[in-house]
Amino acid sequence: HDYGTLKQHGDGAYEFSFKNSGTVPLLISECIGSCGCTVPVWPREPIAPGTTATIKVTYDTKRIGVINKSVTIKSNAVNAPTKIIRIKGEVKA
Repeated sequence: HDYGTLKQHGDGAYEFSFKNSGTVPLLISECIGSCGCTVPVWPREPIAPGTTATIKVTYDTKRIGVINKSVTIKSNAVNAPTKIIRIKGEVKA
């Protein structure tokens, strides 16, 4: 997700939506931000086949400068058990 330009102390939250296109429930075991300033919140319950869910990522906008962070997602997905989602942008005073 590209935030573009954010104001310092502004809203650094974004929700990544996804759909379980598999045939078994999707279990996300963990989501790890690349630093303490990037905090993910993910569904802890199984995501049934054909349903959608979201992973909310919040970036702490108190720091001024360029954002280029990632969140590593680990799950029971057969085709890609590890996925990386990214956020970028710039925080200005």
